[in-house]
Amino acid sequence: MIYKAFQDLKLSALGFGAMRLPVVAGKDADIDKDAASAMVAEAMRQGINYYDTAWGYHEGNSELVMGEILSAYPRDSFYLATKFPGYDLSNMNKVEEIFEKQLEKCGVEYFDFYLFHNVCEMNIEDYLDERHGIYDYLMEQKRNGRIRHLGFSAHGETPVMRRFLEKYGKDMEFCQIQLNYLDLKFQDAQAKLELLKEYGIPVWVMEPLRGGRLAKLSEEEIAKLADLRPDETPVAWAFRFLQSIPQVTMVLSGMSNMEQLTANVDTYTDEKPLNEEEQKALQEIAEAIAAKVALPCTSCRYCTSHCPQGLDIPYLLSLYNEHRSTTEVGGMSFIAPMALSAVEKEKLPSACIGCGSCEAVCPQQIKISQAMQEFSGMLGM
Repeated sequence: MIYKAFQDLKLSALGFGAMRLPVVAGKDADIDKDAASAMVAEAMRQGINYYDTAWGYHEGNSELVMGEILSAYPRDSFYLATKFPGYDLSNMNKVEEIFEKQLEKCGVEYFDFYLFHNVCEMNIEDYLDERHGIYDYLMEQKRNGRIRHLGFSAHGETPVMRRFLEKYGKDMEFCQIQLNYLDLKFQDAQAKLELLKEYGIPVWVMEPLRGGRLAKLSEEEIAKLADLRPDETPVAWAFRFLQSIPQVTMVLSGMSNMEQLTANVDTYTDEKPLNEEEQKALQEIAEAIAAKVALPCTSCRYCTSHCPQGLDIPYLLSLYNEHRSTTEVGGMSFIAPMALSAVEKEKLPSACIGCGSCEAVCPQQIKISQAMQEFSGMLGM
């Protein structure tokens, strides 16, 4: 197992994500405890020492099951991470109640790592609102030793992250972002990396395989990569990409079975960063994947000056692209719905009247009104 230095700790470079544990009969809330326990045992044997759960994973049961499983191991043999569930605005005034319940559910006296969960457009105002007392309470728990390291995860765009960091950045020790070779440009994860580097904050990675999408390359794409590294699988390529980014300390993988765990551990027995030619090959594949689902909006904003509804069309199209890229492989898209929940009703895709004024000036000849109608139908909003 590869290990990374974080302050005075030695963390396994591969972390065990408890969002996609094995389940019974396809029911997300019904975790297969025996299978999950066997996976944790193997992870421990292979040197994984970082375990990541959250309040809402598996409909609230991930913390319970992981706490029960990890109770069989010495407390100093693993690092446990969980998060304050700010993705649900009704939780904002419940930080003490939720934190105490999390300790109880996990059966521990402290969390090694604790995060503000999912800083995004939907909740940034509440996270910054001192009246909720979230930051003050979590900092108090850190002073009391019940939180060893405090950080945040983010699905919001870079400006939202910057707002959060401008207020709390001096106390953030790590940040968890969605990063993979598709989202480096597709979600502009590169800008997020640069922002975190500016603040000197190490990077934790979620969705390294883009919800499994990067494990499902075409035969042509697989052959292209095989010419460069014959022994690497598409999954290994995705991890090697992350091994090539110096800022990355922790890569979380939500593994659902022993086969996935074994394959990922095998990749993390050594580091094999990509060279320039290999990086180029991956980016060409990423561009091809994006081209299949993404509308070619360049954010020139000619459209916005002609929209009688005043819609931020480039932003809506970027969310449309994000939503389609996830749902096309059967994934659950939550980024677009969360981002749009912060948008006024009269500025949603459903507010498009289909007049075609935007399309008349679009250099890319995008059928914008059709996209807005389709997007609205996908979201039911």
